[in-house]
Order: sequence, then C-alpha cells, then structure tokens
Amino acid sequence: QVQLVESGGGLVQAGGSLRLSCAASGSITSIKTMGWYRQAPGKQRELVATIATNGRTNYADSVKGRFTISRDNAKNTVYLQMNSLKPEDTAVYYCNLDRWGFVSEWGQGTQVTVSS
Repeated sequence: QVQLVESGGGLVQAGGSLRLSCAASGSITSIKTMGWYRQAPGKQRELVATIATNGRTNYADSVKGRFTISRDNAKNTVYLQMNSLKPEDTAVYYCNLDRWGFVSEWGQGTQVTVSS
C-alpha cells in the first residue's frame, strides 16, 4: 500500500513563495513520475508539474518560470517551489505518483491560497 503525505501549503500574499513537499511511503516500485496537480473551486483538476526518475520535467504553461519541481529519489520525495505566486494559483494542490503497471496514487491535498 502506498501513502503520499503532503505538506507546505498555506496563505501567502501575491508575489510571495511557498514550498510544497510530498513524501511517498509503502511499497514503492516502478516509479514513472511524481508530480503535482491542482484544483481550483469550480474547475477541473489540472497538471502543474511532473518529474520523471531520470529528472525530466514537465510544466504547465501557466507556471513555467515561476515554479520548480524537484525530487529526492532516495527519499521518494517530490518538492514544488512556487515563486511569484498569483491569486490565480489559489487551489488545492495534490501530489501524484504514477507507476508502470499500477493505478495512479494521489495525496489528500494541501490548500494554497494567494491573496491579492
């Protein structure tokens, strides 16, 4: 059984920064990517950023140049450094673990609120 534990959300003013962390525990094998998605009220969940085990990254256009995803493979932990935050970044951020041959796993979500 896999568990994803997120931390680091909160309230910040526009232009500020936050760092999200997600630690995966349990039977972790065959990792393809780890990443972050977000869901704002009344909107669908959308990709923010993912990172593969080889370090290859993928970002949503809306966060390129502001957010940086990184991972510690030894700790099965993924990070999202969010800079120059905007009110439109307000959402619940979900950690995702995608593995070869397994159903995708999700964290419980962490709220990020950016005030104007």
